[in-house]
Amino acid sequence: MPTELSEHDAQNLEIPDQLPLLPVRDIVVFPYMVLPLFVGREMSIKAIEAALAGNRMIFLATQKVLEVENPTPDDVHSVGTIGIIMRMLKLPDERIKILVQGLSKGRVQEYIQSDPYYSVRIAKIVEVKPPATSLEAEAVTRTVKEQLERIISLGKVLMPDVMVVIENLDDPGRLADMVVSNLGLKVEVTQTILEVEDPIARLTRVSEILAKEVEVLSMQQKIQAQAKGEIDKTQREYFLREQLKAIQKELGELDERAEEIAEFRKRIKDAKMPEKVFKECEKQLKRLEKMHPDTAESATVRTYLELMVELPWSKKSKDNLDIKAATKVLDEDHYDLEKVKERILEYLAVRKLKDKMKGPILCFVGPPGVGKTSLGKSIARALGREFVRISLGGVRDEAEIRGHRRTYVGALPGRIIQGIKQAGTNNPVFMMDEVDKVGMDFRGDPSAALLEVLDPEQNHTFSDHYLGVSFDLSDVMFITTANLMDPIHSALRDRMEIIEIPGYTEEEKLGIAKRFLVPRQLKEHGITEAHIRIGEPTLREIVFRYTREAGVRNLEREIANTMRKVAKKIAEGKDRCYTISPANLHRYLGVPKFLPETEKEKDEVGVATGLAWTEAGGDVLHIEATVMMGKGQLTLTGHLGEVMKESAQAALSYVRSREKRLGINPATFAKSDIHIHVPAGAIPKDGPSAGITMGTALASSLSNIPVRRDLAMTGEITLRGRVLPVGGLKEKILAAKRAKLSTVILPKRNQKDLADIPKHLLRGVRLVFVDTMGDVLKASLRRPTTAQPESKPVDKRQRTRRPRLRPRQPEKPRRVPRSRPLAPTVSARPAPPGTA
Repeated sequence: MPTELSEHDAQNLEIPDQLPLLPVRDIVVFPYMVLPLFVGREMSIKAIEAALAGNRMIFLATQKVLEVENPTPDDVHSVGTIGIIMRMLKLPDERIKILVQGLSKGRVQEYIQSDPYYSVRIAKIVEVKPPATSLEAEAVTRTVKEQLERIISLGKVLMPDVMVVIENLDDPGRLADMVVSNLGLKVEVTQTILEVEDPIARLTRVSEILAKEVEVLSMQQKIQAQAKGEIDKTQREYFLREQLKAIQKELGELDERAEEIAEFRKRIKDAKMPEKVFKECEKQLKRLEKMHPDTAESATVRTYLELMVELPWSKKSKDNLDIKAATKVLDEDHYDLEKVKERILEYLAVRKLKDKMKGPILCFVGPPGVGKTSLGKSIARALGREFVRISLGGVRDEAEIRGHRRTYVGALPGRIIQGIKQAGTNNPVFMMDEVDKVGMDFRGDPSAALLEVLDPEQNHTFSDHYLGVSFDLSDVMFITTANLMDPIHSALRDRMEIIEIPGYTEEEKLGIAKRFLVPRQLKEHGITEAHIRIGEPTLREIVFRYTREAGVRNLEREIANTMRKVAKKIAEGKDRCYTISPANLHRYLGVPKFLPETEKEKDEVGVATGLAWTEAGGDVLHIEATVMMGKGQLTLTGHLGEVMKESAQAALSYVRSREKRLGINPATFAKSDIHIHVPAGAIPKDGPSAGITMGTALASSLSNIPVRRDLAMTGEITLRGRVLPVGGLKEKILAAKRAKLSTVILPKRNQKDLADIPKHLLRGVRLVFVDTMGDVLKASLRRPTTAQPESKPVDKRQRTRRPRLRPRQPEKPRRVPRSRPLAPTVSARPAPPGTA
């Protein structure tokens, strides 16, 4: 292998015009520079092999972008260094290590070859040395050497042998190359220095870089000095503080440690804890007194004692037992919700007669937006108690309820104890939202931990893992909220008093908007009634056509949307009173989002109007049935659930069993297919209360008798034709009134439920209560008086035969299951129309 070439040999070495190209990524090679290179790319390895096979010379050029794995000619700088490979070593990982020496600068003139490696035609760059008597060269050389000494004094590390070489260099070009290659500058900056051909200009540029480096190192040294000064100051203060403690101890004065212990002892006494809790705190205080203040365990005990003295062991808030004042507060904050208000007033009445009473544990169940959480705040205000709220949605760790044991680092008490501490009294109104969304995993079941909290027989000795002692929760009024009952643990559900808060009706939403939402939005938007006028017809239009929900959140958003547009106009200088009417409402809220079901224009065969319940209220469903030639198959469409499909099968079986009474040819069922469809097929529907509606539509279609258009119905059907009770009567009757239906057929066993419906909602609607399907058909079917209905594909004798509806013979009473639910299981997403 050849040895390192001297400067004279390098200058006299003949350099060919065409050389292999080796792109380098993270370094710039200068002339007379000897350095090792590690080569792993296949193209680069072939370039080295080609150079070793020839005169060992290769052209070294730096890549413009270091991350490019397969560079193109545009990715490589045109100015580089002609080098000679002095040694080559193959490594075990298939890479090659070479030792190269720079000979001279060169510029790429042309790319001759690109595969399997780059071969380029180059032009050697010959530098013109300045005269030895040049004052400019001498000045720049001295400046650069002085700057280097300054940099080294500021902490920059340069190899001693490099400094010796630099001190003996007088050539400006070589001095510039030597300094730049050892400063560790960025590749881009180093490349710009390499491309400068004039030696004096290149050394001047190096001097500018060194001047900037001196400033950066000076600032760095200043920052380090400041940081060291801060550390020294902290150590000095620590030693002085320790000396002060020693002096105070010698003088007999009370030190901070003794002061802290005395303060804790006083606060423990003032907290009026139970006897067991007091003993535990005294025990922990003695431990703290014996510990060194800087230990980790000392900090844990101190945190524990601080919590214990801050908990309200004996601090209560006095209840406001004025029932009239409480009624006034509840009525101010909420519209309707009479059952909930009555339950709170009953508690106050009993509390007034009996001083010591366990706090009730209530569970408000209802859809989102009906005011469950705000109702808890109103209850706290009516009782004169503190209000605490936590959300249990997504809680999966049992320690969130019971707390962590103090043996763990970062242990905390459970959220129950934290809430009691936040309230400052031991009898707050404690609301736990989303109890139906509690999770469970390997860390335990939070629902099981809540069993002790929400059990009046157990919560007087509630044990938190962090406290290690019992805390009395019997005076706390716990209120939980949930959207659905099914996800709640059965044992937990058994411990709570369930109060259902159904969705608001349209009339109730209208009252809430007038009394609460509009005044609140006026205040929040900085405008008054002198700027905007929203009448009852406009609010009714917003409720009916722009919202469809159980609560009033979207209603409030739409009202706020209207207010914002008016506020914008007023802020622009158009100060006047804006009247929002149903006619111009679309200018503020856009086109209506929901359209009500239209009233049928005439009596039709095979179309019966049913009533459905959804979380957003009631709605009407036009259930259609048609008969066509076929093989006796029943087709059900409209995205129906399993319960609704079973109701259709039961209705068909009933109609087939009464074919003679309904005047239906028995051969019709074998020769015809029946199709039942419930419109709005994209919306899931389920529930048993569409049974009599489907039976009516089938009877009408098969007997060719039209159904009254001014009538709606709801009820569950059995195979024997009995009509069973259903739920959601209030919402369904309101839906019938909205659709301008004058008659509603209801199960007779639902007659008792009318006591819960306000009397004004029943005005203008005739209610027909039925026991059997025969009563339903008698009230709903009637012969057409004008146009004949379209023909059906049935037997000819059926067309000429006069349809007749025979009254059903009284049946013997049959036993009815006692545990049948009144309300149907529903599933409706999105809300309208929903469960039949």
